[in-house]
Amino acid sequence: MNIDQLTIDHLDDLVILFEAYRVWYRQPADSIKARAFLSERINRNESIIFGAFDELGQMVGFTQLYPLFSSTRMGRIWSLNDLFVQPQSRGQGISLQLLDRAKKLAIDTTAIGILLETEKSNVIGNRLYPRAGFHLEEDTHYYFWMSEDKS
Repeated sequence: MNIDQLTIDHLDDLVILFEAYRVWYRQPADSIKARAFLSERINRNESIIFGAFDELGQMVGFTQLYPLFSSTRMGRIWSLNDLFVQPQSRGQGISLQLLDRAKKLAIDTTAIGILLETEKSNVIGNRLYPRAGFHLEEDTHYYFWMSEDKS
């Protein structure tokens, strides 16, 4: 398995996985918007995306991270916003490899750490993240404000 940082040249394969990821989170498929969204993130250097490639060179998973900053800790934090592996490729440790690559990014950029969130109902993720060294923050509350209907 190879884990590589993705570029605009990977967009076609990435859009397919990104759409599957969004549908898994009960969002409507829209490959045109997905392509525009991902293209914009890549072209503006607004996120770092790593892809997992099998022995045939097929992209089977990805993770996308966004830079954040903490004023209280006075440093960079990476937000791991997306992590997805094709269902037929699960159980091979690909998610752990993608998480390890994200951790290397954090180390290489002298970040404080990586922040992520997942649904309470995500049984697989809620088992995976502690195994990968992430700990559940139980002493904070997570709030979200949504402008208009941006669902």
